[in-house]
Amino acid sequence: MQTNMRREVNEIPEAAARLLSEQRDAIARTGSALKAADPRFLVTVARGSSDHAALFLKYAIELTAGRPVASLGPSLASIYGAKLKLDGAAAIAISQSGKSPDIVAMAKAATDAGAISMALTNTIPSPLAEACSHPLDICAGPEISVAATKSYVNSIVAGLAILAEWTGDAALKSAVAALPDQFAKAIALDWSDLIADLAEAKSLYVLGRGPGLAIASEAALKFKETSGLHAEAYSSAEVLHGPVALVGPSFPVIALAARDAAEQSVTGMADGLAAKGTYACVTSAGAVAAKKLPFVATGHPITDALALIVPFYGFVEAWSRARGLDPDKPVNLKKVTETR
Repeated sequence: MQTNMRREVNEIPEAAARLLSEQRDAIARTGSALKAADPRFLVTVARGSSDHAALFLKYAIELTAGRPVASLGPSLASIYGAKLKLDGAAAIAISQSGKSPDIVAMAKAATDAGAISMALTNTIPSPLAEACSHPLDICAGPEISVAATKSYVNSIVAGLAILAEWTGDAALKSAVAALPDQFAKAIALDWSDLIADLAEAKSLYVLGRGPGLAIASEAALKFKETSGLHAEAYSSAEVLHGPVALVGPSFPVIALAARDAAEQSVTGMADGLAAKGTYACVTSAGAVAAKKLPFVATGHPITDALALIVPFYGFVEAWSRARGLDPDKPVNLKKVTETR
């Protein structure tokens, strides 16, 4: 019997296509508003998988628009009541449910502080949509599985579409339009060898750089959520500053390399660890010692990183079941987490 998680992973191409079609006008309006406002910096408000989507958009915005992006702790508003000076800024709040009290409070505080605010949410109307000046429905459709998949992907797709409109980046706009087809290809990729390769793992690292680090962060969370495996995400550069001491034959490494300026660095790290006896795999054809994982090359360095999460989702769902677990019912978790 197919799990909800597997079904929702399979729906990713359709969900992305629906978003780009049904929200075309809203995406254009939001992009135009950003162009008119010309924010000098941006802030993000999110938790969990949504925060990993925000991290992806941080790198995409900094690489494409040249504007710095910082993550705001929601507790600044909900607990500490801090007053931030956000005149001339833009804020991006991301939440599948659109109703976590601390996310809503921080988004409203950003709006009240003068930021042009955007809500990327799967639920409109919702308190988050009402708290922001530019709410956008990510159109992921019902997501029943506790582990977010298509809502994570569509949050990023929505953000990238707005970014392309804002900057007038024709290459990015074309790459985003092609994502539904690229996701369909990515779903067909087979990472099932990892089920046996990681059978004895008690902990592991997922490595990446740039937008790939955001994908690594989401992958590490999904290991914890669906399979109870301790996994941590690191930059393939940052891991050298201490954490690398833990790796070895029983402490595997998964490196997520996109076709971008960091591919050689990420792949080189995976190869170096594999040469020292660590189990290491990497999404790069250029690997020498590390095991090569199949990937979809989208033709754009930013969307290429996003496509990596799709085969991973398929793998981790299957791996959870292989361990005798139910990825739809993670221990101690529920679908909507309302933090204050």
